[in-house]
Amino acid sequence: MKQLIILVCLISFNLTQAFQAPIDVNIGHITGVVMDKDLQEPLPYVTIIVNDLNGKLISGNITQEDGTFNIEDIPAGTFIFQAQFIGYKTFSKQIEISKSNPEMKFGSIQLEADVSQLEDVLVVAERSSIEQKIDRKVINVGKDLTTSGATASDIMGNMPTLTVDQDGNISMRGNSNVRILIDGKPTNIPAAQLLKQIPSTSIKSVELITNPSAKYNPEGMSGIINIILHKNSNLGFNGNLNTGVTIGKDLRTNGSLDMNYRTGKFNFYGNLGGNFGKRQNGGNIFTYDNQSLQTIKVLEDRDNYLIKAGVDFYVDDQNTLSFYTNQNKTNADIIGDFNILFNPDPSLNIYQTIFLNNDNNSGTYNFDYKRNFKKDGHSIELEADYNKVTSEEITQTEFSGDTSNFSNYTDGTSQEIDNTTINLDYINPLNNKTKLELGAEVRIRNSKNDYNTNNLNLNDALYNYDNNIYSFYATYGQTFEKWSYQLGTRLEQYNVDASLNSEKVYKDDYLTLYPTAFISYQLSEKKSMQLSYGRRVDRPSLNQVSPIRDFSTPRITALGNPELEPQFTNSMEFNYSQNFEKGNFTGGAFYRIINNEINQTLLEDPEDPARQVLTFINGENNSSFGVELTGSYKPLKWWNINSSVELYSQNSKGIIGGKSLEVQNTAFNFRVNNSFTVTEHLTLQAFGYYRSPSKDYQFNANEMYFVNAGARYTLLNDKATLSLNFNDIFKTQKFGFDTEVPSKQSGSFSGDTRTVFVGFSYKFGGGKNAALKRKNREDNESSGGGLF
Repeated sequence: MKQLIILVCLISFNLTQAFQAPIDVNIGHITGVVMDKDLQEPLPYVTIIVNDLNGKLISGNITQEDGTFNIEDIPAGTFIFQAQFIGYKTFSKQIEISKSNPEMKFGSIQLEADVSQLEDVLVVAERSSIEQKIDRKVINVGKDLTTSGATASDIMGNMPTLTVDQDGNISMRGNSNVRILIDGKPTNIPAAQLLKQIPSTSIKSVELITNPSAKYNPEGMSGIINIILHKNSNLGFNGNLNTGVTIGKDLRTNGSLDMNYRTGKFNFYGNLGGNFGKRQNGGNIFTYDNQSLQTIKVLEDRDNYLIKAGVDFYVDDQNTLSFYTNQNKTNADIIGDFNILFNPDPSLNIYQTIFLNNDNNSGTYNFDYKRNFKKDGHSIELEADYNKVTSEEITQTEFSGDTSNFSNYTDGTSQEIDNTTINLDYINPLNNKTKLELGAEVRIRNSKNDYNTNNLNLNDALYNYDNNIYSFYATYGQTFEKWSYQLGTRLEQYNVDASLNSEKVYKDDYLTLYPTAFISYQLSEKKSMQLSYGRRVDRPSLNQVSPIRDFSTPRITALGNPELEPQFTNSMEFNYSQNFEKGNFTGGAFYRIINNEINQTLLEDPEDPARQVLTFINGENNSSFGVELTGSYKPLKWWNINSSVELYSQNSKGIIGGKSLEVQNTAFNFRVNNSFTVTEHLTLQAFGYYRSPSKDYQFNANEMYFVNAGARYTLLNDKATLSLNFNDIFKTQKFGFDTEVPSKQSGSFSGDTRTVFVGFSYKFGGGKNAALKRKNREDNESSGGGLF
């Protein structure tokens, strides 16, 4: 509101001056950057005011994301310049503008924390908020989302643009080719597994980057999901304890502890999280040709641990060193029953039981050095990131019933993946309206998969898959009074080598250009439009290319395709955002052309026509388009509504089992979240989700819908929060399908979704929020990424 009043005053003043003053009187120009004196970090949204000596407002502005400000058209005279921000002492200085001295360059303005004000500052994110930026949608995770479930997988389906199936597989805009980042860094853990490992209370925000700029790795056809974990920078010592229990068919628990200590030139922070317990999934598949019914029941007992620890060292005003490490550890024991029941001859029934133990460890080590030059916004940053994943899996398979063609066996698989990434980013604001960004990146990935078995029908295998990527990017952008643009391109050299039992099975080496373009127009203070174009690639993942069997039932064997090629996507996107007095609205539309599309397919096993192979293939060139509408509205003081609608249409062509197929699919999702403030301390929530029927090459998916309800109560002077959530109240969250290829089948699957979640959160410590924003690198915006 304060900024709105200032803006109205500025508009009124400038209109008056336009009629009263000669054209050549407004000659002044004021620039600078506002920094936190203790943390040496830029402060966004600081109010800048220029008054005359009688206190009359002359002009003003607010600082940008990087702390910079720019005020033009200041008349000649003597004025009082002020920089004001809540929690800080006001900076004030008398300045003089004249024809001989028209420019006032402040350089770095150091704002000092006001301890008396900080005692009253307490920032609590009760509700999630959505912020539409030029190249991404940022969802700041509040307590309404964290109470929806124990893990990241549980809450992702409540976010616009995203859908999560019963196995935890995530899709963006109806497509599963999504790249998952943690704090802006890639991991080697499969997305579905990774989302189950992260406690929801450890998540600060989620960035949905549907059309990334040239600065970002172009992998992921649908875009990037960047999960930002909590990292505080509050003065003194602060902490937050979260714990919860999920009650369903089985019991699951979760918890996290966030701590931060900030003093002098150092900031230390840490996060410890975990979730533990059992989860059931199951379903059935009916095959019409032989009237057989496959029943599947899986019980998973999983323990996940997440540790993050780091330190920032502010050497001086220009130099900062940072280091952090993420450690993930998972142990899973799985019992699966896969049965085939024949009608009318039960003597042919086959019963298969799988006992699987998996130990998975992942470690990430990140180092960052940033140098700020004297010119505002001029910087260079070097970052090195190393991630290593080790996995050991032992599977025992037992058969009963008609075992004439089957015998018991044991499989053992060990996997090692090393991923090294080095980035160098350079930013140079050539002037107050123009910015140049340059950067280079090296990614080296080595993976080893060792498979051993005592199954006489299978062979031991050693599979190595190594790929290197060398890239360079450049972006150039300008901003004007109401509009801005950015053009960029990324050049990548990609090579891959794959060997099976020391024999080359695949090799590729190619050079590709990925152009991007963004343009933004500010219609008014509350209305804006963005238009963007980008080219992306979706390279096959390790499980998609590995010829080593992933799993096997009496009817289905899952394995990868070593000859799978990457798919390329050209995407255009338009977004419109508007804020109202009681809410906001964001509308978007996109169009994609997809070359060599990667699809999962079910084929007839060439060695046994009675069995099927679940694998991946490249389809033909396809296209898709979609519309997304997201908004929030507060009809009453005690009632807040957040809702979104997503409509997708896709035309797919491909060859399945020797048959040429073409499918036109149109589907939509709808979700709405209602929040009711009953008292100052008690809030109620109701969430509903609907997904329409859809289809692809092989499968026709049935509609799916569910309803959740929750309550939240604050106590102990708002330091503690008690949460209660009832998920899938009517037990309707099921995945049903039917298919004609390679044979006529229908099925249905469901998980342990009808649950009650009880959570408790407690904040402790004596420090206050001296800084409202961490380093830009924390938000994956070290070099902008969008326009400015």
